[in-house]
Formats: sequence, structure tokens, C-alpha cells
Amino acid sequence: MMEIRNFAICTIFCFVLFWNIASFEDTNIITKLETQEKQNVSSTIPKNEITGTYVNRTAPAVNDSLISTTLLPSISKTNVTIPPVDKVKSLNISTTVSTPQITSNNTSNNSAPTQTVDPVPVLPDKEAAEDEHNSSMAIFFVLCVLALGILLIHLMLQTGFQYVPESVVIVFLGALIGLIMNALSNRNISNWRKEEAFSPTAFFLILLPPIIFESGYNLHKGNFFQNIGSILVFAILGTTISAFVIGFGIYFLGLAEVIYSLGFVESFAFGSLISAVDPVATVAIFHALNVDPILNMLVFGESILNDAIAIVLTNAALESNNPLMSTGEAIVLGIQRFCLMFFASAGIGVVFALVSALLLKHVDLRKNPSLEFGMMLVFTYAPYVLAEGIHLSGIMAILFCGIVMSHYTHFNLSTVTQITMQQTLRTLAFIAETCVFAYLGLALFSFKHRVEPALIVWSIILCLIGRACNIFPLAILVNRFREHQITKKMMFIMWFSGLRGAISYALSLHLNFSDETRHVIITTTLIIVLVTTLFFGGSTMPLLKFMQATEKSVQTFEKT
Repeated sequence: MMEIRNFAICTIFCFVLFWNIASFEDTNIITKLETQEKQNVSSTIPKNEITGTYVNRTAPAVNDSLISTTLLPSISKTNVTIPPVDKVKSLNISTTVSTPQITSNNTSNNSAPTQTVDPVPVLPDKEAAEDEHNSSMAIFFVLCVLALGILLIHLMLQTGFQYVPESVVIVFLGALIGLIMNALSNRNISNWRKEEAFSPTAFFLILLPPIIFESGYNLHKGNFFQNIGSILVFAILGTTISAFVIGFGIYFLGLAEVIYSLGFVESFAFGSLISAVDPVATVAIFHALNVDPILNMLVFGESILNDAIAIVLTNAALESNNPLMSTGEAIVLGIQRFCLMFFASAGIGVVFALVSALLLKHVDLRKNPSLEFGMMLVFTYAPYVLAEGIHLSGIMAILFCGIVMSHYTHFNLSTVTQITMQQTLRTLAFIAETCVFAYLGLALFSFKHRVEPALIVWSIILCLIGRACNIFPLAILVNRFREHQITKKMMFIMWFSGLRGAISYALSLHLNFSDETRHVIITTTLIIVLVTTLFFGGSTMPLLKFMQATEKSVQTFEKT
């Protein structure tokens, strides 16, 4: 009990420490911005030019003193970049700078104190009813796809079809449905493009949480914490190595005009997001296989934790595009961001789990299973949305929440709620996995793609090279500190099972590059996700059966 109390105290202390460090700088920035804006409004900016944003100021209208005294201090604090004044004047281009909104009722040229108008509640838009109808059709479309997926999986179980995993079959089903919907839209029979489009918001807030929580809730905690050191090495160092290998490879191949040319920031952002080994795909594949528990835990733990690493690396690449920040500052900021995300996210999950255990222990809800089950659902989803809302990793928060709740909170529940909780989690995780893989198939026909064959081929090759540079050297390194050695066969399976999935695709949809570059990166990411899921995921089961058969034949030969 003392160990649990000390662990909880240390977790809360780390969370509070990192939270204060992160919020201290933001508070100073906001205070300085408010003071600077008041000075700017009252002294330098003419009132008839104040519209809330500085839009389309051309070179002849730019004043050196105005930029130096009013715009640059705010820009330096808000990470907004504008070209130098001399370049603006020489090129005669328009610059757009966004600043906080300023309101004023003075129409003369004389400066006067500003007046802040309180926001007035607005009525719903006139199109709200139409949006509701569209959302209803989207939900109906998802339910139809889900029903077809359930029937298809039932048919596979009845016929004993085990040549490919269920996830691969669902991807094919989604692609078939997308092809039919695309044909109907082209012939003006019906238009379902809005309904079949992949929504990153729905993926991160609705589909992903039950999958991760169910994995943590039913996790074999002994194997996980016994291998936590190796899992962290593969997740942190391995993902970073893979991101650098892919990013630099794409950048230099673009300079050599071998593939579609991407800038340095774009290449590194693409390398970071494509290095995310998707837990959804990995969990779905490995659940269908009877693999070594240690191997399953290494691959699953890495795929869970490296999501935070991939997100941090992608954000660091985008923030390094700021010319006011040097490369060293960007690296330090990325390290700080990762530490904050890792410890604070895990701390949020542990705190919510411990609070749920104490609450359900001292508040007797066992006589009302519905209330007890409802309270469990609240504590299940709350850490995820809180972590995502404060820009941390919801996946890590809900994973650690599931691990701790299964160890403490689960035994404070009534027998009815225990059974209901396990069955509900399995059902929700199955539905979410089916929807994710179906939408990956549908994404092939959701929008117009910009296919660059050379970029796709070299990206897949670099993904395999980066995965090899990740797994084999680090496995040899961690074997020096492990009792249960990672064999060469396990290394090969870990390298082969590095599946990319919906997380990489959802991250690519959030990139803020030019339209052409975004289309190229999104299309390339989607094809890599489908190739790794269909080819590598589909061939994992036959490969393991072949390796097990070979191993048994060798053992039989040695005995004889």
C-alpha cells in the first residue's frame, strides 16, 4: 500500500511540476501581449485601420517604424512570421498578419481608449437543421457499413476462413463500398461524399478511445511493466531514428530530383507522422495470432507509446519553420514538449484511475449497477478528453487509466458491473476497429488524390530501412540488460509488423502546408497505410505459421 501511495504522490508531483513550467511562460506571453496591444492602439495605429486583422497591406503602405514598434513585438510572441521590410518593399508582395481583435467606436483619426464589447450570444444558423439532417445520414451510413462488416466477419468465423486477418477483410469491404458510392456519384444517382469522408475529429475523439482503453484494461500488467524499459527504448529512440531516416531520405532524394521535392520541414514532418506504428492495426492483427506474450507486449507497448513521440516530432518540425527560432531552440522545445506530454498524460490517467477506485470504494453504488456502470464510463472517457483539451496525449492518459483501473477499481465493482464493463469494452472496441478499417478503405475514393509513384515507392523503402535501423540495433542493445532475450525471429517479426494505420493518416490531414503539398502527402500516407496493412498485415499470419512449422520440424529433427 505504501508503494501505491508513493507512486501516486510522485505522479501528481511530476504532473504539477511540468504543468507549472508550461503555463508560466504562456502567462507571461499573454500579459506582455495585452500590455503591448494597449500601447499600440492608443499611440501608433490609426483608428480607421483597425479591423481586427491586418489584411493585404502592400509594400508601399508598409511603414518601417510602424512594423518595428507595433507588429514585431506581437509577432515574436505569437509565432507569426512576416518577411523582412526590405524584402517586402523590393518584391511588392502582400503580407497577412493576424493579431487579436481590437474594437473601437471612434471614427476620427485621433487616438482614444479602446472599448471592449462583450460577446453577444447568437442564435443557431439557419442551416443548422440541414446540418442535422446531413449528420443523421452520415450516422446511418456508418451503421450500414458496420452491419455489413459484422455479417462479413460472422461469415468468416462460420466458414473457418483464416487466411487473412479480419481487419484486412474490412479494409477491402470499405474500398468496395467506396467504389460503388463513387460510381453512383459520377452517374448523378446519389451523392454520399460527405458521409464517406474520413473525419480526424471523429477518429480521435470517438473511435480511438475505446480501443486503447480496452487494450489497457485487459492488459497483462506483469509483462508490460517487466518490459517497460525495452518498450520505452523502442518507442522513444526507435521512433526518433525512424523519423530522421525517412525525413532526411525524402529530403535528399527530392534535392536530387529523384522524387517529388519536399522542403526540409515538410520532409521531416512527413517522416515523423509516417513513423507512428498504429496500435489499432497492430492490436487487431496480434489478437488473431497466438504469438509469444513477450513479443506481443513489446510490439503492442511500442505501438501505444510511440504515438506521443510521433505527434511531438511532427509538431516540433512544424514549429521549427519559425525563422525567429533556431534549430537548437526547436530541439530543446521538442524535448520539453515530449517530457511534458509523457509524464503529464500518464499522471492524468493515473490520478483519474485512483480517484475512481477511492470513490467507488467509499460510495456504495453496488446496489444500483446502472449508476455504478455510468460512473465507470465517466472515469473511462474523462482523462482522454482532458488530455486532448490541454494539448497532451489522450492515448497515453487513457492507456494508463485503463491499466490502473483494471488493477484497483475493477475489484471495487459489483459482479454484475464487472461483467458488463468487460463485455461493453470489448463490443465498443470491436465496433471502433471495424469503423476505422472501413474508413481507411473508403478514403481511397473520398477525394481526388495526387499520386507520385516515385515518392510512394521510395517512402515505403525508407519506412522499411528506418524500421530496420530502429529494431535490430536497439534489440541487440537491450538484450544486454534483459533476462528474456529477444531472439532473431522476434526481431524479424517486430520489424515486419511495423504497420502504419489511421493515426498516420489522421495526422497527415492536419498538416498546414500548401494545397498541392498536402494532397501529395495525404495520398502518399494513405497508400503506405493500405500497403502495410494489406500486405504486411495480411502476410503476418502465414509467415508466423511458416516459422512455427519450420521451428517444430527443426526440433523434431534434433530429437531424432
